[in-house]
Amino acid sequence: MFSMRSLLPAMACLLLATSSTYAQRKLPSPRMLTQHGLEQAWWNQATLDPSSEKVRHLVISEDIIFVQSTGGVVTAFDAESGKKLWAIQLGRRDQPNQALVVNNEVAFVVVGTSLYAIEKRTGKSLWQIKLPGAPATSPAVDKFRVYLGMRDGSVYALNLKKINELYEKRLLPQYSHLTVVWRYKAPLGISSQPIATGASVNFASRSGSLYAVDGPDRKLRFQFETNKPISAPLAFDGKYLYMAAQDFNLYCIDGRNGAVRWQFSTGLPTFRSARVIGDDVFVMPARGGMHCLTTLSGRERWWRPKIVDLLAVTPTTVFASDLGGNVVLLSRNNGSVRGALPLRQYDFRQPNDRTDRLYLATTSGLIVCLREKGREFPIYHANPENRPIIPEFTPDEEPAVPSDTPPQPGTSNKQ
Repeated sequence: MFSMRSLLPAMACLLLATSSTYAQRKLPSPRMLTQHGLEQAWWNQATLDPSSEKVRHLVISEDIIFVQSTGGVVTAFDAESGKKLWAIQLGRRDQPNQALVVNNEVAFVVVGTSLYAIEKRTGKSLWQIKLPGAPATSPAVDKFRVYLGMRDGSVYALNLKKINELYEKRLLPQYSHLTVVWRYKAPLGISSQPIATGASVNFASRSGSLYAVDGPDRKLRFQFETNKPISAPLAFDGKYLYMAAQDFNLYCIDGRNGAVRWQFSTGLPTFRSARVIGDDVFVMPARGGMHCLTTLSGRERWWRPKIVDLLAVTPTTVFASDLGGNVVLLSRNNGSVRGALPLRQYDFRQPNDRTDRLYLATTSGLIVCLREKGREFPIYHANPENRPIIPEFTPDEEPAVPSDTPPQPGTSNKQ
């Protein structure tokens, strides 16, 4: 019997043979892109069976782009060159999977009731553990622990050092229960991925409460209550949490003590996470357009109707999706429309708040990267300190012109 892992190379060859013709029909034309100051950086095809699988998650990090299929195949691409780095099958094809998360070296993937760790650059499988319950969200990770939200309202903290020790002793997954550091129980299920800040972990319950607990010992730092359930995944900018609730408000909350910095009334329910880029917060209530707010006070800078989601941001341009599936170019300064690209065929889109690159995918796994024309090096929004050092080139110095007067003894003609 053939395993799915053994079939992946054959599947990749078949996709390579057919994807070029398919891409010719799907890729945006250079003329169209040039009209809007854009260019295609690269395109590629994820490893999946288009007759039975579709793209489930598109995960964007600064250096690697991950495509996860409904059948459990994860494909990794270099974010700048588009080179396919690896593809791996995780779990059974009929198991649900959550969007993976990464740190500097490892990708963490929840499939079914198991957590997998994969080397980010190579795709090498490191370990697999059994989870203590039915997961409701993707994990969150810091330097010491992995945090998982469960359907019953529990949040578990797992010790990464203990996991690695058990792996080296070949005691996984049978002794997975020994990796649990603590469990925190909320009244109702966890509604979105926890956010680990290093010192604490933050998570929202369907009861309408936001909790912040210490990472090492689960001590409650603060609890923030709303009148209605929390309706969208949390966002975090390194200091403040952004939380949308069904009371039609977006709250900006100090991650250290739970104090409300400001709140903004959207007038409509919000189901998409707010996106924080630089000094701007982008909020997209359901059929309510896009609001651009300031991070400092929550003051509205501008509003653009008929926009449903953010796609990417450059210093001058906001790329967004509209109700018709077009990619709309907006002025970052005032929200005015600069143009639109009819790219409805790319029906799988994931907001990129990490860099200025625009990544679009079809449900069958074709992925394309667009960028502003001539912008060879990406802008890092979330972690500018991780941007590769760009070498600076200085022009060669002109040769010195010899002096017509011979130097006197004890002097020099150097300037």
